[in-house]
Parts: sequence; C-alpha cells; structure tokens
Amino acid sequence: MAAVIATDVVAVSVAVLLGYLLGLGSYVPQFGVSPGVGILSGILLIGALLASRSWDPRILGQGSEEFSRVIRAVVTSAVALGLLGLAFTATAARPWVFGLIPLAGLLACVFRLLLRLRIHRLRDRGHCALSVLAVGPANAVIDLVDRTRRDRHRGWVVSGVCTPTGAAPDGGNTLLDVPVLGDLDAVADVARSGEYRVVAVCPTPGWSSKRLHELAWSLEDVAAELVVDPGLMEVAGPRLHVDPVDGFPLLRLTHPTFTGVPWLVKHAVDRLGSVLLLLLTAPLFLALAIGVKLDGGPVFFRQTRVGKHGREFRMLKFRSMVVDAEERKTELTAHNDGAGPLFKMRRDPRVTRFGSFLRRYSLDEVPQLLNVLAGQMSLVGPRPPLPKEVAAYALDAQRRLLVKPGLTGLWQISGRSDLSWEQSVRLDLRYVENWNLALDAQILWKTFGAVVHSRGAY
Repeated sequence: MAAVIATDVVAVSVAVLLGYLLGLGSYVPQFGVSPGVGILSGILLIGALLASRSWDPRILGQGSEEFSRVIRAVVTSAVALGLLGLAFTATAARPWVFGLIPLAGLLACVFRLLLRLRIHRLRDRGHCALSVLAVGPANAVIDLVDRTRRDRHRGWVVSGVCTPTGAAPDGGNTLLDVPVLGDLDAVADVARSGEYRVVAVCPTPGWSSKRLHELAWSLEDVAAELVVDPGLMEVAGPRLHVDPVDGFPLLRLTHPTFTGVPWLVKHAVDRLGSVLLLLLTAPLFLALAIGVKLDGGPVFFRQTRVGKHGREFRMLKFRSMVVDAEERKTELTAHNDGAGPLFKMRRDPRVTRFGSFLRRYSLDEVPQLLNVLAGQMSLVGPRPPLPKEVAAYALDAQRRLLVKPGLTGLWQISGRSDLSWEQSVRLDLRYVENWNLALDAQILWKTFGAVVHSRGAY
C-alpha cells in the first residue's frame, strides 16, 4: 500500500510540475498571479483518491475495482475544480480540469499497473503469497484450492484445511496435498497459531452465525483476516450491497444493467477502436490474406454465430483449415478434445500449415474487427457461440446472450481451449454479471500477453 500511495503522489506531483513548466493555470483574474490553482488541483485529486478508498489494501493488486476507483477520483476532482473555476470565473482552471488532472490519473494507473505486474511476477515465483486456512466440507474446500491455484496472481495459497470430520473423504489427512489440520472445533486454535493470514470459511452445513461470530472474536487479536463465502453466484462490485435489518446484515443483489452512459461509452470505444485497429493492422491484414490465399481456397471463413439476444450473424475469420473441413468433422468426432458442446482437437488434421501459425497467435480472428465495426460484436465480451451450442444451453449459459459476443474476453485470457465447458461458462457469466469499463480495459491489456504466449491456442 505504501508503494501505491507513493506512486500516486509522484503522479500528481509530475502533473502539477508539468503544468507550471508549461505556464498553465497560474493566473486568476480576481486574485492576480497565484500558484494556487495547480496546488489546489493536486490537493483535490489526492483528497478524491482518499475519499474513493483507492488505497484500500483489499482492492490493490487484483481486479478492475482498483482502477475504477482511480477513475472516479479523477472525475470527482476534475468536476470539483471545474465548479470552483466556474464560480470564480477562473479560466485558468480549464487546462487542469481537461488536461493535467486526467494526466495525473493516467500516470497513477500506469504506475499501479507496473506495481501489479511486479507483484504478479513475484507471486508466480511463490513469493508475496498469503497463507490461507480453508474451512468447510471437502467439496467446497477442493473448489477453493483449485481456484486459488488457477488464480495465482491473487496471492492466496491454501496451506491448511479444517473439515467437519477432521479428515479427508477417503479417511486420509490431506486434500489435494494440503494437510487437514482438524475439525470445525479446531479452527480457532489452528488459526491462532499465527501461520495464516486468511481464514476462508466456505458454506458449511451446521455452521451457525453464532459459531461464525465466535470465530471472528477469537481472531481479533491475531493477524489472520476472516473471509466468508456467502454461497452466492459470482456476483461482486456495484451489484452487491449489504442491507442491515434491525442489525441483521442481508446481502442485496441488484439487477445487472446493460444501458446508460457506461454502455454508450463501450459502444463508442468498440466502433472507434475497431476503426483504429483496422487502420493500424492494414499491412498485416493484407499479408495474412496473401498467406491464406497461397494455401488455396477462399481467404475468409464465414460461419453463423449467435449474438446479443440470440440474433444470428455471419462471423468472419481468416481460413485456417482445408476447404472441406466441415464435411470431415464427423469422422473426427471420436478424437474431440473439447468440452461440452465444443469441438476442439489439439492436433486437428484439417488445419493447414499457415492456419496453424494463424491459430497459434489468434491472427485468424483479426477479420472479426469488421464484425465489431458492424455492431455485431464487441471488442470484449463472451465467446461467440454456434447455433447448435446455444440449442444445448442450460438456463445459466443463456445469460451469455444478454451482451454482444467479444473479440476477446475472460475466456481468452484464462486458457481458451484448455478450459472445460463449465469453466468457460463460469467466466462468461462472471463477465456478464460484473461488467464495467475498467474490467474491459483490464481484459484488453491481458489479451496481449495471452496471445503472445499462445496460452490455450490450438
């Protein structure tokens, strides 16, 4: 947290110093020449960062909420300075409102991103991790262990388990190589040993609110933080609220909204971003088209996919398979490596030599920028499904159709074809239920690394 505060202060200081070097914001008609505008801008931004709780340790280093709070602080301080400038007819405030304060916010986000990359690299090497004591039935604990191992950047390592019986289901003393240290009555004593920074309580039959209170009280004088899984779907962020009724806390889930200014911004970014990317990749687009054509057959592969609210559209890709690939799929069904209704093969004989290169770096998907430009897809969203996949959807998977499918998404940065069907659905639902602009920005940033390292691409 200290490093984040320090870099935020540096970002604000750089913006203020740059403003004065440029001679901006130093003249206020009523008061003559004054250095107050730049200093006031810095104070307002620092105050807004504090008020928006952008230094809360619980949101630092993971998720999009950290950047959402920085953006709110920038907007709040800019609006406050703009209103003060309007009240005092001080035109000197304008460069700070529209230039220097946003610049400070951008620098703060860049510094935070660099710090995040640093901590992620350390956690990949097993450093800077928090030891977790998982409490609950075996199936819930196993799920928690799997999630923490997949999400290494979170920095949680389950190093101890307490189950209702004090043992694993097979009678052993380990679960996924994590030692079982006792039953539910032993949780407090195990946690007070000082070896754990987090005590994670999973939904457990018979675990009463009184028992949870007693555990929380017993941890007040130790370094361990108590975390409770409410057993709800993967909903977080602005949709999740705590409403007390006569002192009894209730979790209130608001409906997801797919309208309003943030969605207008998303649509504008999609159209503008697709135009810019098409212009920037025009030489690459032409070179790839020539490479596909030299393989024989048409350059583009058109396939019917299902978009928002079940509307079908023709998705474009560079052709990466032989021309009769669809006809040959039946004979390869027994070799399917995909999950659920998906068909995937790690070594698909239908893939051409140039197509293998395209798929390795996801270059076959570049033409989908035209679908984004046409409004059929978004830069970020769930994976665009086939009609036969949608026909097999359960009720939960159908919620993927509430938004436009994306050129990239959580599935792209989390393993792509290596994911199981359940994991793919879960990631898409997490995106739909918790969407915000900062999450889109985070996914776009991580997509570059996922593509370069070819994770899950085949």
